Amino acid sequence: MAEQKRDYYEVLGIEKNADDAAIKKAYRVLAKKYHPDMNPGDAEAEKKFKEASEAYAILSDPEKRRQYDQYGHAAFDGAGGPGGFGGFDFSGADFTDIFGDIFGDIFGGGRRSRSNGPMKGANLRTSVRITFEEAVFGVEKEIELTLKDECTACHGTGAKPGTSPETCPKCGGKGQVVFTQQSFFGTVRNVQTCPDCHGTGKIIKDKCPDCRGTGYIANKKKIQVSIPAGIDNGQCVRIRDKGEPGSNGGPRGDLLVEVVVGRHPIFQRQDENIYSTVPMSFAIATLGGEIVIDTVDGKVIYDVKAGTPTDTKVRLKGKGVPSLRNKSIRGDHYVTLVVQVPDKLSHEARELLKKFDEQTGDTLNAAKNISSGGAEDSGAKGKKKFRK
Repeated sequence: MAEQKRDYYEVLGIEKNADDAAIKKAYRVLAKKYHPDMNPGDAEAEKKFKEASEAYAILSDPEKRRQYDQYGHAAFDGAGGPGGFGGFDFSGADFTDIFGDIFGDIFGGGRRSRSNGPMKGANLRTSVRITFEEAVFGVEKEIELTLKDECTACHGTGAKPGTSPETCPKCGGKGQVVFTQQSFFGTVRNVQTCPDCHGTGKIIKDKCPDCRGTGYIANKKKIQVSIPAGIDNGQCVRIRDKGEPGSNGGPRGDLLVEVVVGRHPIFQRQDENIYSTVPMSFAIATLGGEIVIDTVDGKVIYDVKAGTPTDTKVRLKGKGVPSLRNKSIRGDHYVTLVVQVPDKLSHEARELLKKFDEQTGDTLNAAKNISSGGAEDSGAKGKKKFRK
C-alpha cells in the first residue's frame, strides 16, 4: 500500500491563504535545510527535500494550485511520466532563483557574486584615545592615517599612461562567468565573479609604474575628528567618505574611529551617571558640616547633616554625563560618603578621644562593661587578651 501523502500546505508549513512570496520563502528554507548536497548520505533529508520540492512545484503554479485546492492529491494521480521524483511532473515550476542561492551557499559565489557595476569601497577602522573629561564634554582630535587616492599618472585606470585597460576575454566585460551544476532537477546555471578580472570586466596588460596597476596611491593624511559630548568607551565616530576608494565609479567607504576612554583616578561611569567616594572626618559625620566634593564641573560644597553614618550615598543632580541624543539632558553624580578613621594620633588626641568616649557613653563591647561577681565574674576570670 502506497504511503499517504501529506498536505502540501502542511509540508511547507504555511497557511492555505499564503501568497507567492510566502510560498517561495518557506520552500527556500526547507530546500536549503534538506538539500542532498548539504546532507550527503542522509536518506531522510533527501525524502523531505523531495516532498518539499513537490509541494512547491504545485503551490507555486497558479493553475496547479487551483486544481489541488479543489481536488487535493487526486488531481495529479498518474501525472507526468518517467523522471522527476517518483514520476511527478515538475514542469512549470521555477526553481532557478532558489537554487541559485542554495548552490551559491554550497559552492561559493552564486547569485550574490559581485558584478562589474559601481561598488562602494570598504570601511576603514582606527582608534583615538581621549580622557574621561573629554568623553564627558566632547573634544576635537586630529588623527593621522594612510588613505588611498586616485593615481594622478593613470587617473585611476591602473594602466600605463598612453594605454588603456582591455575588455576581459573570459567574461566579455561582464565581470561574471556562468557555470553549471547538476542537481535533481537537471542542470542548474549559476554565476560567480570572473577569476581573471576579479569582477572589473577589464584586464590591464601594461600596468602603471606609479601605482603598479592598482589605480591608487597611498598618502598619509591628517583628519579632524569631532568627538561628541557623552561618548562612551568603545563607541565609534563615523566619518563619511574617508574609507577605501570604491570600484567601477562607486563611492568611497567610511572611516570608523573607535574611542578609547582613559581611566579616571576618582570617577567611575555607568551609562550617563558618575560615581565616586569621598572621605569625611568622624567629627563632620557626628556634628555635621561642610565638605568639598570633586565633580567633572569642578569642586562643590556639600552640607553634611549631623549624625550621617558611613557609606551614606548622596545624589548631585545634573552633574553626570550628557546624553548623546540630547545634550541638554545630563545624568547624575552619586557620591558615597565614608567616615575616615585616622591611623595616627598624637598623645593629646588619644586622651581627648578617650574622654569623648567616656562622655558619650560609647561603651559597646567594652571590657569594662563586664561586671564582677556571679557567672559573669567567672567568665571574666577566664578571659584572655587577643593580639594581632
